[in-house]
Amino acid sequence: MQITPKTKIGELLEEWPQLESVLIDISPAFEKLKNPILRRTIGKVATLQQAATIGQIRVDELVLRLREAVGQAGEVHASGETEDVVTELPDWLGDSQVVRSFDATDVINRGESPMAAVLSTARQLGEGEVLELKSPFVPAPLLDMLKEQGFAVLSLQKEDGVLSYLRRKS
Repeated sequence: MQITPKTKIGELLEEWPQLESVLIDISPAFEKLKNPILRRTIGKVATLQQAATIGQIRVDELVLRLREAVGQAGEVHASGETEDVVTELPDWLGDSQVVRSFDATDVINRGESPMAAVLSTARQLGEGEVLELKSPFVPAPLLDMLKEQGFAVLSLQKEDGVLSYLRRKS
């Protein structure tokens, strides 16, 4: 198995369980992989590209370090930048458009996955309505899933976590 930005976390750790400690050394955000529930749910869908966003590290650096740890060589051609993380909110996102809020921090800290609850809440949005999602890190796999379902998404890094905004398109 070649480690690439598209490699799923679950497949990676199934093949090389020792990489769990490497991931945790790279970023404390990966400490949550020790939780069996999050590992089963997020591990199935999250790619290294998405994990790099969560761990606030460039994907090429993440992949290279993992490859080195298992004796694979080669360059990685990916910037690791994500266009969904912004420093300022766009004009289309005003407070009046946020119709629902969901704080996933406690759910994640309990070792549970907020994915089902967030997806259910997002699906209840009307056209143009916005859900504000608070989490301790960018929930990249969840945001990617919502983008595939036709939502506009963006995240804003704050000192106490991340605010992600999900807007239902027409």
